Amino acid sequence: MQEVVISGTGVFTPPHSISNDELVEAFNAYVDLYNAKHLAEIASGEVEAKTYSSSDFIYAASGIESRFVMEKAGILDPTRMCPRYDPRPDDQPSMMAEMAREAAQVALAEAEIDAADIDLILCAASNMERAYPAMAVEIQALLGAGGFAFDMNVACSSATFGIQTAADMIKSGSIQRALVLCPEITSGHLEWRDRDCHFIFGDVATAVLLEAADVAKRPQFKLRSTRCATRFSNNIRNNNGFLRRAHDQMEDRRDMQFMQNGRKVFKEVLPLVSDHIAKHLEDEGHDATGLKRLWLHQANKTMNDYIGRKVLGRVPTPEEQPNILKDYANTSSAGSIIAFAQNKDGLSAGDLGLICSFGAGYSVGSVVVEAL
Repeated sequence: MQEVVISGTGVFTPPHSISNDELVEAFNAYVDLYNAKHLAEIASGEVEAKTYSSSDFIYAASGIESRFVMEKAGILDPTRMCPRYDPRPDDQPSMMAEMAREAAQVALAEAEIDAADIDLILCAASNMERAYPAMAVEIQALLGAGGFAFDMNVACSSATFGIQTAADMIKSGSIQRALVLCPEITSGHLEWRDRDCHFIFGDVATAVLLEAADVAKRPQFKLRSTRCATRFSNNIRNNNGFLRRAHDQMEDRRDMQFMQNGRKVFKEVLPLVSDHIAKHLEDEGHDATGLKRLWLHQANKTMNDYIGRKVLGRVPTPEEQPNILKDYANTSSAGSIIAFAQNKDGLSAGDLGLICSFGAGYSVGSVVVEAL
């Protein structure tokens, strides 16, 4: 069976950033407008008044300080509170494909190979810009890559599930090189008018380049093992999606967007992820205390701190468990890969690390890697 290595990673960071203070100012202005508009209904008890958000509340709830977005003005417009994306002609690349191309080119340059040498493009993301044609095939064309391409969506676990899918193909000998790309335009999926979640997400794109060990020019990590699992829950969900064209009906778009029962997610996902990692390491004969780095899905600082303590049996150091939440916020499938790409140096040959994602589904994916 062919050995698989990671030889390149890439991150595309959008041009605009929104701080908590900026976001709160816009949100609270929206609250004033809403409460004024519904003043009579609020007074009669028919409608519940909306309450202000605050930067302190956001940081305490999530550990997030800012987020990157592809479009800023629409989000910070109190009369709109969602991004404004201009339609693109059919002969122009889609925004998602352009983001993925930028991240992919960084990974290709790091691995010192050409896009034409790629056998598989896998677009693994939560927030697909369209259902068809596949985003991956458009990205393939933009890059000038060879082989074939397809999309997959396992919500926030898409990256790790994509890595396992591509690695299995390399192991079988059907391909030699694959790019797993996670372009996430989460800003279009978030309900910026909901105090409980208006701060959670940011936009980004990531790339992971996998190769058969015998063709890799600059292997960085050996893929030791992968493990994926799912268990149905709709506590994190999107109810209607493209079946309901309500995006421009500003008072009636809620069911199209991100929804979650946060308390149930905390209660159910934390033991699920911790047990999954422990079982994966046990089955592969690895000792968790031997892990030098944990690159976790960047969903929430409290969740990650809990998982880190549970896995290692102690509080991880910031170096052992990198946190990119404060700058990028939750970027869905891309979060663990940003943490990996930006914090993969400093390990010695033979050191073990673990990439782990978790989210809607529920889904959990873990990848054990060995530094080369």
